[in-house]
This record gives sequence, structure tokens and C-alpha cells, in this order.
Amino acid sequence: MRAVLDVVMLALNIYTWLLIISAVLSWLIAFNVVNTRNQFVSSVWDFLYRVTEPVLRPIRNMLPNLGGIDISPIILLLIIFFIQRVIERYLYPNVF
Repeated sequence: MRAVLDVVMLALNIYTWLLIISAVLSWLIAFNVVNTRNQFVSSVWDFLYRVTEPVLRPIRNMLPNLGGIDISPIILLLIIFFIQRVIERYLYPNVF
């Protein structure tokens, strides 16, 4: 059972990094630091969008309109950190 929990924790850590990279890349694209006409940038952006958008969309739908500010990645990170702490404090000690 610990192996399953370790895999879940690893997947949550990887998803956290993908979420952070997606947010930073969206800022770089918005401020024209990187160009989406570059094939590599476009493929990386498409991958990150396809991985993060299905989870972020329901959070965005529940949030009120804040203008141009998108706090859905922050809320998702808080949810991921909460799940990780629950696994560390309550599930790990009870698994043999």
C-alpha cells in the first residue's frame, strides 16, 4: 500500500511542477517574451494546456470574475498541498 501512496505523491509532485511551468509560460507568452510561432514553444504550450486545463476549468467556473486575474492555479496548488499533507499525516502512519 505504501508503494501506491508513493506513486500518488510522485504524481502530485509532477503535476505541481507542470502547473507552475504552465503559469510561467503563460506569463512569458502574454508579455511576448517567447513566441508561440516557434514550433517547440507551441508544442510545449499545447501539452501543458492539455494537461492542466481539464482540472483548472471547473475551478475557474466556480470563481467569480476577477477581471484579468486568474487565481485558479493557486487554488489548485493549495488543494494539491492539502491532499499531500493528508496522505503524509493520516494515511502513511496507518499503512503497514
